[in-house]
Amino acid sequence: MNRPCLTAPTGATAAQRDRIAATLPRIETARLVLRAPELADYAAYARIASGPDAAFIGGPMSAEEAWLDFCQMSAGWLLRGSGLWTVADRESGATLGFVTLGMEWEDEEPELGFLLLPEAQGRGIAAEAAMAARTYAFDTLGWSTVVSYIDPGNTRSAALANRLGARRDPVAEAAVPGTHVYRHVPEVRP
Repeated sequence: MNRPCLTAPTGATAAQRDRIAATLPRIETARLVLRAPELADYAAYARIASGPDAAFIGGPMSAEEAWLDFCQMSAGWLLRGSGLWTVADRESGATLGFVTLGMEWEDEEPELGFLLLPEAQGRGIAAEAAMAARTYAFDTLGWSTVVSYIDPGNTRSAALANRLGARRDPVAEAAVPGTHVYRHVPEVRP
């Protein structure tokens, strides 16, 4: 895919992009780096948004829909002070997926979300990234709670939310029919 919007900027525009990206939090864990999203990460995002688990996140999405979603999630940093991180392998730098402290149009409150490439699933990466992002939300941003909106058919994400110590919130679920809402609080951490 050779879309003009996916062409990396050069010159002063690239320098400006780098300055902005440098202001976003970078979190390192034992195996991962949570870093600012880059244009090159869109390919991984599009794979997730059009892949086998895409139905759990409003997909499958076309390339344009995935681009708009990627941009919207990334813009959270500028508009709300939290947003999308790229989850990268700490040693190789390879993009493994994404974790977000975000707020989409239909969300009732801030969400902890996690999206991984198929080859990164089943290795504890989502848990490691989600714990790091959640700790940032509580300890740095001062949030008292965050939720994970999970499709009822997404048993893997539900199991992960449970492992993270989150519990279903029936009051919050009443506002978003057809969605399970898992509430994370600072006092409950694995």
